[in-house]
Amino acid sequence: MQIYNTMTRKKEEFIPLEAGKLKLYACGPTVYNYFHIGNARAFIFFDVVRRYFEHLGYDVTYVQNITDIDDKIIAQSIEEKIEFHTIADKYSNAFLEDCARLGVKKPHHQPRATEVMPAIIAYIDELVKQGYAYESGGDVYFSAESLPEYGSLSGKKIEDQMAGARVEENTLKRHSADFTLWKKSKPGEPIWQSPWGEGRPGWHTECVVMSQQYLGETFDIHGGGIDLVFPHHENELAQALALRHKPLANYWMHNGFLNVEGVKMSKSLNNFFTARDILDQFSAEAIRFFFLSKHYRSPIDFNREIIEESEKAVSNFYSSIKQLLLSQSKSYSDLKAALAIDPELDKIKLEFDRSMQDDFNTAKAVASLFDLNRIVRSDAQDPAFRLKAAALLVNLGEVLGFFGKLEETLKDKTPDLSRQLIELIISLRAKVREEKNWALSDSIRDQLAALGVEIKDGKEGCTWSIKG
Repeated sequence: MQIYNTMTRKKEEFIPLEAGKLKLYACGPTVYNYFHIGNARAFIFFDVVRRYFEHLGYDVTYVQNITDIDDKIIAQSIEEKIEFHTIADKYSNAFLEDCARLGVKKPHHQPRATEVMPAIIAYIDELVKQGYAYESGGDVYFSAESLPEYGSLSGKKIEDQMAGARVEENTLKRHSADFTLWKKSKPGEPIWQSPWGEGRPGWHTECVVMSQQYLGETFDIHGGGIDLVFPHHENELAQALALRHKPLANYWMHNGFLNVEGVKMSKSLNNFFTARDILDQFSAEAIRFFFLSKHYRSPIDFNREIIEESEKAVSNFYSSIKQLLLSQSKSYSDLKAALAIDPELDKIKLEFDRSMQDDFNTAKAVASLFDLNRIVRSDAQDPAFRLKAAALLVNLGEVLGFFGKLEETLKDKTPDLSRQLIELIISLRAKVREEKNWALSDSIRDQLAALGVEIKDGKEGCTWSIKG
C-alpha cells in the first residue's frame, strides 16, 4: 500500500508500527456550530480509511477528538448568552447525529478536551520544566526556536514567521512563531486551575494529549484537512518531538478543500452549507459518492448538479440489486451468502484493491463498482454469476460506506395477494406468448408497467419487479 505522506511530500509504502494493527487519529470538530459540508469530506474520507483497513483484516484503533473548549465556543456562548458547556454539548450532539446520518462509523475513542484537562496541564508543565515553553503574563507559550525540527511538517521556516501587517504583535511572546499552550482567562470566561493561574488550554495541546493518551507516543496515521497542516498539526508535532523526542505519527494524510466557485468553503467566508442542510436535500450515500468520486487530495467544487447525478448513481446500484433478487426470488441473506471466489470477478476486486492501495484512489475504486453493476444488470450473463457479482458489489461498496440501507430497501413491501395476482397475470401472459399472440402479450406488459410493475423477458423466462 502506498500513502502520500505530507511530511515527506511523496508516496511511501505503508508499514504499520505493529503488524496487522493500525493506529489512526483524525481531527474532529470544534463544536460551536453545525459542521459544514466541507468538514464532512474529512469525516467521510477517514471513515473510509478505517473501513478499508478493517476490510483487509487489520485490528484498527481509530481515535477522533471533540474540541469542546475554544475561543470560538466561548464567543458563541457569549452571543447566545448561555454557558459554554451548553453550547459544546448542543453542537457535539448535533455532530454525532449528523455523522451517523452520513454513515460514518463511530470511532473507537472520541475524547473531549475537557475530559483530559489534568493530562493537558501536566503535559504543558513538563514542556516548561524541560525548557521548551515559558510563562508570560499568565499565558504559556511554546518556544519555536527551542526546537530545531520546527517547521518540518509544513516546510515553514521560523525566520519567515514574523507578525504580518494585519496581525497585532503579541508582546508577551519572545518570537512571532511561538504558539499558545495555556491562555489566561478573561473575566466571565471558563477557568481551570493551573501552576500559571486560572485559564484554559490551547487547541494544539489538546489534540496532541488526546491522541497520545489513546494511541501512544507514536502512532501510524494522523489525518485531517489540508488547512490543518499549519499551524495546528505542525504545533502538535512540535510538542511531541520536544517532550518525547519521537515523531507523533509516521504518516500524515490531508484531504483537499471543498470549494464554492473556486474559493475554499469556510464559516469565516460565510460561503458554507451545513452538512445538516445538505442531508435534508440529498441522501447520505449520494453525498459520500460525490466526495469519493474525486481523489481525496484534490480540491473539489461544491456542485448540486453533480450531487444529483451521484444520487442517481447510488439509486441505480440499489435498483440493480433489488431487481436481480426479485427476478431470482432471492433474499438479502441469499445475497450475502453468494459472495464467493470467481476468477472473472476477482479481476475486478483486484482492480478495486489496486486503486485503494494507491493512496486511496476512491475515484478509480468507484469505477470498479460500475463494472460490477453492469454485470448485475446484464440479462446476457448467467444468473448465478450475476448474483455473485451483486454480492461482490455490496461487499466492496460497504468498504466505501454504501449500502447501509440495502437490507431495509430489499424488504418486499408487496402484499401477498398483490404478489399472487401479479404472478397469475404473468403466467397467463406466458400462455399468450406460447400462442404467439404478441399484441396481447405486449398490451399486458404495458398495462402492468403503467401500474408500476416492470417485467422483462429473457432467456431464463420472464422476471418482474416493482419500479423504484
